[in-house]
Amino acid sequence: MSDSSHHEPGNDQEQPLVSHLVELRQRLIRALLIVLAIFLCLFYFANDLYTLLSEPLTALLPVGTTMIATDVTSPFFAPFKLTLMASIFLAMPVILHQAWGFIAPGLYSHEKKMAVPLLASSIVLFYAGIAFAYFVVFPIIFGFFTSVGPENVAVMTDISSYLNFVLKLFFAFGIVFEIPIATLLLIWTGAASVESLRAKRAYIIVGCFVLGMLLTPPDVISQSLLALPMWLLFELGIVLGQVLVRRRDDGLAEEDGSSD
Repeated sequence: MSDSSHHEPGNDQEQPLVSHLVELRQRLIRALLIVLAIFLCLFYFANDLYTLLSEPLTALLPVGTTMIATDVTSPFFAPFKLTLMASIFLAMPVILHQAWGFIAPGLYSHEKKMAVPLLASSIVLFYAGIAFAYFVVFPIIFGFFTSVGPENVAVMTDISSYLNFVLKLFFAFGIVFEIPIATLLLIWTGAASVESLRAKRAYIIVGCFVLGMLLTPPDVISQSLLALPMWLLFELGIVLGQVLVRRRDDGLAEEDGSSD
């Protein structure tokens, strides 16, 4: 009897490299098709989306001033780029689901139980970071920028420059809000402990402000609005990590008790 007869359906079994590549290609195509479908649905509303995105700034502009386009192609390409990025952001759950479907067969059952809630939480936190940037950060920093300029200078922001600015902040805050997930993964995999992370708290706080300086425009307000949430999210990750460790220890204790 060959060795292959001992393998049961559902057990992890190494597949040929070609099969993995074919599956990866199929999942990439599915993700791209979803992005394309969302893009086609949103493109008709591209200008409306840009108007909505620019609302935090245009609401604060002095009377009689507007946003401008310094490039001939900007009125088309700025909304086009925004619609494409919005399609990718909206398709993120599907993209991550396809990635999960590709790597899940190689995980153990207990890893799958931990990975599913982490994956769902990462999606929610990413969207929460974008919402925090739009509703909290933008009104503050744009209010500051539009109020400190000289009185004889009219504030008329280029639409492409504004789009690049807000997309950079969206991405920065979306990634930063994943800090609790990253902290939990460090604790779960044993790469760090709750105690060691607490001992490095001072270095983490300094690192938050350094990252805030690198990821945001060169002003103290933007840096602080990114660094402070990073620190608070790190503290949240430590609290959740402590709960995770306690539950894991309780589970091990119950298994030892039942074995006795």
